[in-house]
Amino acid sequence: MPMNLEQKKEIVSQLNTLANDAICVVAADYCRLNVADITDLRNKARAKNVTTRVYRNTLARRAFADTSFECLSESLTGQLMLFFAKEEPGAAAKLVQEFSKDNEELEVRALAMDGVLLGPDQLKAVASLPTRDEALATVARLSLAPVTQLVRTINEPAAQLARVLAAVRDKKQNES
Repeated sequence: MPMNLEQKKEIVSQLNTLANDAICVVAADYCRLNVADITDLRNKARAKNVTTRVYRNTLARRAFADTSFECLSESLTGQLMLFFAKEEPGAAAKLVQEFSKDNEELEVRALAMDGVLLGPDQLKAVASLPTRDEALATVARLSLAPVTQLVRTINEPAAQLARVLAAVRDKKQNES
C-alpha cells in the first residue's frame, strides 16, 4: 500500500531521531533470509540493545542527511536491514558477525561510525571493540598500576628487613 507524504515525513523523522541517538549503524542485505531467521535475528538484537529496522532506501537517505551517518547514503541500495547500536559501538557489528557465522545469507554492505564509512571488511575490527564496561575496567587497571608499583617500591625495604631478620632468627635457632 502506498504511503502518503505525511506518513513518509513521519518515518523520516523517526529514523532521523534513531540515527541521532545511535553510535554505529550496520547495513546488511537480508533478502535471502527466511522469516524464522529474521525473527531470530531481531530477538538477538533486542537482547543486545540493538535496534533493527527495514526502511525504504530513499527515506533512509533523507533521514540520514545532516547526521553522522550521511556517509551511508551511497551504500543504501537493495533490500537492507539497518542495525543501530545506541550504547556500545561494537554491539551491532558483533551481532551481525555472530549471526553471519551460522547464516551466510546475511551480507554486510557497509557500516558507519562517527561519520566514517567502513566497508564490510572492517566488520571484524568494529566487532572487536571493547564494551563500555571493559574499557572502563582497562582504564581503571592502567591508572592503578603506577600507584600499585609505588606502594610496592615504598614497602620493599621494610619487607627486605623483615626477611633478613627472619633469616638471622632462623640461623640462630638452627645453631642452638
